[in-house]
Amino acid sequence: MNNTNDITASFGTLYHPKSALVFYETKGTTTDVYVEHFDMDKNGNLLNAHPLTEREANVLARALQTEKDKDNVFLKSNGILPTNILHINPNTDKGAVLWYTKAQRRQLYFVSGLDIPNGLAYVPPMIWFANKNSLSVFALASDRRPTEKTPLYFAPFLNIYEDGKVCMGSVNINITNSASVEDFIMAWEDYFFNSYFSHLLGNNSPINGNCVTFWKDLIQTGNPFPKEVLKKNNKTLKNLL
Repeated sequence: MNNTNDITASFGTLYHPKSALVFYETKGTTTDVYVEHFDMDKNGNLLNAHPLTEREANVLARALQTEKDKDNVFLKSNGILPTNILHINPNTDKGAVLWYTKAQRRQLYFVSGLDIPNGLAYVPPMIWFANKNSLSVFALASDRRPTEKTPLYFAPFLNIYEDGKVCMGSVNINITNSASVEDFIMAWEDYFFNSYFSHLLGNNSPINGNCVTFWKDLIQTGNPFPKEVLKKNNKTLKNLL
């Protein structure tokens, strides 16, 4: 997807510079290290240079431990695991989540060249499969919680490859190692629906019919999503596990 709405204010925490450390080391066969601590004003200017105190060192040690602990909470739930989560791999480097959403009404955005108005439209039940860097989506025929044998359909949107992977274009993906599973799936759904659909990928339409005309009509009429336009692919939910 090419254009995006700025949703960065919805994620993360803004940090402001407060202090700085400078490490000095002597030269020679035996080295000695000296650490100088500086306070910083609101403009980032260094103030009040002094040797690092024991109290300041303890504060630094606690902060480093807290940062280390964050890496161990990736994809942990904030409470009871949401019922739409189907599978979680909590590995910090290769972690991924598989979840589904029921049919819903969402705000959709399209590049101007498609002549599709931005607006609210009903979308079908969906399967989402994501890691920290990429997203794949598929459609479902019903709102029922899927099983391993549930057949998948092509997601009826632009900017999606035939294997289900979403082309995110210029979207800046920023999933942190401290993201809970709730924050993770919310971020990916927002990335997907708040970016602009722009073009078809592959040689075939992802629906039975003209995809551009279909979404133009659906937004203008406000009708429920007609599931008969969905096209089956050769995957079941088990293929994603």
